[in-house]
Amino acid sequence: MPKFLTIGYGDRAGYDRTSQPVRDAAHAQDAKLRSEGALIGIAGTPVQVRNPEAAGTETREGPFMSSTLPVAGFAVIEAADLAEAVEKASGVPCAVAHGVVEVWPLE
Repeated sequence: MPKFLTIGYGDRAGYDRTSQPVRDAAHAQDAKLRSEGALIGIAGTPVQVRNPEAAGTETREGPFMSSTLPVAGFAVIEAADLAEAVEKASGVPCAVAHGVVEVWPLE
């Protein structure tokens, strides 16, 4: 079955202003995805890694990407197609709590 990477962006303010029943349903969706074998994690502090011309590894703390909302978490999910992956992602906390979820097909 095809795999998809989801990247959730959101902040505490958006989460806090979302009603408790909606948040509960979103966490239940995360639990359902986990039970289906999804790998789900909360984003920690990133480190950038470069190794130009394989001449030596360079690291730099902090994200390379920038967004108006912080990256909150990631998941690798399975779905029959992009439409099903979008449907699955549409009920997770970042999607319902005033954030956004990107869905990337893994090729």
